[in-house]
Amino acid sequence: MSFGDPNHPYTQQPPQAAPYIPGRAPELAHWGLRVGADLLDMLIVIGPMYALGFVDLAKAADPETAEPGVFFTVGVLVTIAMGFFQIFQEGSTGQSIGKKVVGISLRREADGGTLGFGMAFVRKLAHVLDTLPCYVGWFWPLWDEKRQTFADKVCGTVVVRTPKG
Repeated sequence: MSFGDPNHPYTQQPPQAAPYIPGRAPELAHWGLRVGADLLDMLIVIGPMYALGFVDLAKAADPETAEPGVFFTVGVLVTIAMGFFQIFQEGSTGQSIGKKVVGISLRREADGGTLGFGMAFVRKLAHVLDTLPCYVGWFWPLWDEKRQTFADKVCGTVVVRTPKG
């Protein structure tokens, strides 16, 4: 590595992502990275609900007639909180946890800036447009020039590659 002081390897700083330069397009994220990030985010958001729901099921005297209990209710609340946290992260930094792991970032197409919470929330709602026509919108980035879903097109966003972190 050519950065930092070679005598102090724990103080070395990794190279930073290149800043957005108007008129110069960053590398767009391919479909596989987007799917990987979405799967990780989904696991993080709904995983606790299912895990705690199984705890309720295991505690039930008769699993066939078991109803949702306290653990499942806590799981639902954690799911809601994590969902809003992911949207907040995506709006303020461009990266949800899954996007950060795979090295991609959500940006405004016009200037490369972050969306903010409100627009990130609207984009999540706009994914209904990707789902309605037989999920075609989710696959649209495979052949689209800008690798955008229908929600990206409506909201004016792109997903670009960034250094993993």
